[in-house]
Amino acid sequence: MDMDIYKFEGGRVLEASKSLSRALELLVHWRDRPTVTLDELVAVTGWPKTTVHRLVTSLVSAGLLAPGTEGYGYRLGLTWLEYGQLVADRLDIRAISLPLMKQLCDEVDEAVNLVVADGDEAIYIEKVDCNHPVRVYTRVGRRAPLYAGACPRILLAYKSDEEIESYLQRVDLKAYASRTLTDRDKLISVLRESRRKGYTVSYAELEEGTAAIGLPIFDHRGQCVAGLSLAGPDTRFQEKDIPVLLAAARRTAEEISKSLGYKR
Repeated sequence: MDMDIYKFEGGRVLEASKSLSRALELLVHWRDRPTVTLDELVAVTGWPKTTVHRLVTSLVSAGLLAPGTEGYGYRLGLTWLEYGQLVADRLDIRAISLPLMKQLCDEVDEAVNLVVADGDEAIYIEKVDCNHPVRVYTRVGRRAPLYAGACPRILLAYKSDEEIESYLQRVDLKAYASRTLTDRDKLISVLRESRRKGYTVSYAELEEGTAAIGLPIFDHRGQCVAGLSLAGPDTRFQEKDIPVLLAAARRTAEEISKSLGYKR
């Protein structure tokens, strides 16, 4: 049946649509306030108190609102927490990140990688290659130890001190290239510095002649859930190159984090 005809012939559908619209208008008033009273809603909307009461009662029944503490006004219901967690859990970080990674690659013409932690290792879950004939080879599915390389290490840097200590007790710090960090105290110092600065840089830690910049990506809970990196030959990651590369990568990491619901 045509929906427009149904709306025209069925007054209940029109009324339901109007009620939904009004209910959504009411919910806006909880964005900046933990508790709102019926009288306040009547004053701000100009609607009859009976209308406001009916809408609020429906929202309470749906779990979207709940009585405030000590019977004062109404607060947002726990259903929002459930829905919010569902939305967060279903965000596809690869789908969100890939367009922004492509933009970053176009901007700086260096390889861009997206890495997440998997136990005591980092796994590369997305990549965008640059156009340079000389570039660092990586592949989706590649694994690396969390202590070696800029992107894996930024994941380790944002773990709690207790998690880092536990990790270092069970992992053998072995060399993969000439500048892999295998000294425990030096690694801890670099991790602390990386967390303070918000990024890390590596040279010849996983492969000779390579360099990378790693930055954290945060979710809506403020937790580091992934790492973003620029990687290439060390000749293109000299001291003079780092500020430009870092600024572009930081903008991208922040944009991805924002898309995941992160707020500073």
